[in-house]
This record gives sequence, C-alpha cells and structure tokens, in this order.
Amino acid sequence: MSQIDTIQEIAEKAKKASFRLANIDTITKNQILHKISQKITQNKDKIAEENQLDVNLAEKMVAEGILSKPLLNRLILTNDKIDQLNVYLENVADLDDPVGKKQFAVKLAEGFELERISCPIGVVAIIFESRPEVVIQVTALSLKSGNAVILKGGSEAKHSNRILFQLITQVLEKYDLADAVGLIETREDVAGLFGQDKAIDLIIPRGSNEFVKFIQENTKIPVLGHSSGICHLYLDRECDFQKAIPVVLDSKLDYPSACNALENLLIHQDIASKILPDILKGLTDANVKLLGCGQTISIANTHGYNLETAKEKDWKMEYTDLILSIKIVSSIDEAVDFINTYGSHHTDSIITENLQSAEQFLSRVDSACVFHNVSTRFSDGYVFGLGAEVGISTNKTHSRGPVGLDGMVIYKYLLRGNGELRASFSGKNAQPFLHTPLPLD
Repeated sequence: MSQIDTIQEIAEKAKKASFRLANIDTITKNQILHKISQKITQNKDKIAEENQLDVNLAEKMVAEGILSKPLLNRLILTNDKIDQLNVYLENVADLDDPVGKKQFAVKLAEGFELERISCPIGVVAIIFESRPEVVIQVTALSLKSGNAVILKGGSEAKHSNRILFQLITQVLEKYDLADAVGLIETREDVAGLFGQDKAIDLIIPRGSNEFVKFIQENTKIPVLGHSSGICHLYLDRECDFQKAIPVVLDSKLDYPSACNALENLLIHQDIASKILPDILKGLTDANVKLLGCGQTISIANTHGYNLETAKEKDWKMEYTDLILSIKIVSSIDEAVDFINTYGSHHTDSIITENLQSAEQFLSRVDSACVFHNVSTRFSDGYVFGLGAEVGISTNKTHSRGPVGLDGMVIYKYLLRGNGELRASFSGKNAQPFLHTPLPLD
C-alpha cells in the first residue's frame, strides 16, 4: 500500500466515522470526554515519561541549531500542564452542545416551514507544531461538535502525541468510534492529506503566514488560517503608568513563545521619555533583546541602555522569543495605521484612561482580538470561556479569533412541507410566500 493510499484510508474512515459521530447525543459525547479525562489521570506518569523523551531529543536539536528554543518551550508538559488537559476536557463537556441549534425559522405557507440548524463540519484536519496539549484541546472540541479529526503534530512531539492519541483511541473503541480521531506523523503524510478533498472538509494549520499560504496553494480543501501572532501594545498619552508597565512586562514575559505574546510596543511621544526607563529596566532584567526606532534609541542611550536599530523587516517579525521591538508614535492615528500595516490581525491592545481613545482604537484596529487596558496574553479560547481552542483564526470567514465550539459547526437548511410545487408560487396567480418568523424554541 502506498503512502497516499494509507492517508486516503485514514481520511475515508474518518469520513464514515463523522456520519456516526454527527448523530450521537450530547450525553454520550460528554461521557466520552469524561472517560478520556480519566484515562489521562490514570496515565499521568506515562504521559510525563513520553514527553521527557521528546524533551531530551529536542534539547539536543536546540544545541545543534536544528530546533528553536521557543518550540522546545512549547513542547514541555509540566505536571500543571498535564492537569490542565483534564480541565480542557471537563470544561468542553460542561459547555452547551453546539449541534442542532435552531438559528432561524420561517413559515413559507401554511404547513410549509423552513428552518436553519447548526451541524458539524464533518472531517477537520489540524496541523500544528510542538504543543502536545493541542491533541487534547482539538480532540475535545471536535468530538463535542460532532466532527471527526485528523491530527498532525510536529515530529519533535511524536512520543507525547502518540501516548495521548493512544489513550483517546482506547476510549473511542468502546463506542465504535476509533476512526473519529486519526494521527499522522510525517511530511509525506501531510502531502497526501492535501489531496483528500472528497473526505476532508476543512484544514486548520497552526503556524506562520508562509506555512498557511503554502497549504492554501497546495490543496483544494478549504483552509482556516491560524496566522502568525505579530501582536502590538500601544501606550497612549493618557495611560496609567501603574497599569501600563506591568501589562507590557506580562504581555512579553508571561509566555514569550505563545502566539499572543507582545512583539511590537508602541509608545506615544508625549510620555516616552517618562515611561521608557522603567520599561527598559524591566525588560533588560528579564534578558529581553531590545530593538527600537531612532527616538527610542536616543532616549535609551541617555539612561545607559544600548538598543539595536529596528529595521523594516523587524516590525513584521513574530519573534516568539525574548525579543521586542519598540517604536515611538506621534498619535493614536499613527499607532492604528502602524498596527494595521505591520500586524498579523491577531491581537492588539491599548493602555489608556481616555475612554474615547479606547473606543477609537477598538473600532479601528482590524484584528481578531482588540483589547483595552489588558495584556495581549488574554487572547485564548480557554480564557474566553470556549473550553479550549483549535487555534486562533485571523481569517474573515465563518470563524475569527479563538476558534472554539461555535467555530467547529456550520449549518444546514431543513424544509418541511406537504407536496408543495415551486410552480404554485410563480406566475400570474402565484400563491404568496408568507415568510412569517417562527419561534426558535
């Protein structure tokens, strides 16, 4: 059997499983999630052991320059992170079932009614790097929303991904749903995946702009792009320094390798000389490499800090590391224009006590998540109460921002009648359509 045939078999089995999964009741879906959670608890030590194998190999790859430090950081499953896997599963189980929700209903004529209801997408393929917890997040959301899923994690996390996949499969086998979650591991597998447009309904890649673009150009399958996270924080002229400085540090330092970490800091020129010294101290104390515009460097030099000059390419860079670019701007207009030009439309935040400026920023910045007086790190499906997320979409399609359960369903129209003919509603003596709204409950 060829590699393409192997992937085709996985995709076709997932498609068949998706039809069964789409019609499973909420109680059963929640029961499956709870049992997967129990499996994780029972096998916590085994998960840690398998993850350590990945970490050991990854550390060698970092030393050899093959793997980046941020990817290593994303790979590590601490005890707290393993416990968090159960939280994802339990939280998703507690959420309302998104399937079968009546979105609208109208009476076209007496005894002739149309309604639109939510339904699963079908088969979703998720391609991601490093973070093995994605296996659980995506599986939980997919099963609860009635979708079969094919997972492709990075090779650096293969042992971690395999053990989590095995535990999931052990539960699904008892429900005749083993094929509802699939795992592929190689680049050849991914290449084969691109041709399975008859079985796979959506691909969600979690990676750079280049990675998303490559997938879009090499498949007929719709792609929901989780683009890069070039996130901005703008310190307005009327910001509260007591809020601003901790938010800057949190946005950069809480989890530097996350896609919602701060990459470009913008500061209004009227406060730059006053607030920059404390920000520079906090960042340099944390070993952050700093780049800046000419004005930033001038102020930094007077306080004994030596910054590199930020080039055009640096403003467009997702560092996912302890690196930050700083620019001084003359107005909120310049800040907004800069963000819309150089950002990836992921997450951007303003710190200000001026509510009018805040609302102006919130309405004009063209990003999936736009915040006021908070860290960019809050852009997260779990934080938003979505249970978990399959990724953060910067697309303007059916789902944008953290993609939770609502982003994993589409809809279909149901028309119920009694032998009505289209011709009866056309022509000189046409029967009129009533289009009377009906209750949704």
